[in-house]
Amino acid sequence: MSPRKKEEPKSFEENMARLEEIVSQLERGDGALADSLALFEEGTKLAGVCTTMLDEAEQKVVKLQKGPDGAPVELPFGEEE
Repeated sequence: MSPRKKEEPKSFEENMARLEEIVSQLERGDGALADSLALFEEGTKLAGVCTTMLDEAEQKVVKLQKGPDGAPVELPFGEEE
């Protein structure tokens, strides 16, 4: 028995593309109920993953502002001057 390779985490863009596929399939409404429920569950998980990824990215974003000596100072995103 070979050891199972750990799957690489998908990028935000890959997750969003899959989520769009799921939405498209659900909007068509031509699948079986069980398949639609499985797609809905997968979509819900993907939406959560994407939200987490966006939250983490937002925390990394900084706004540059001039400090008292003219040098740039990093402020957390959304912080007012």
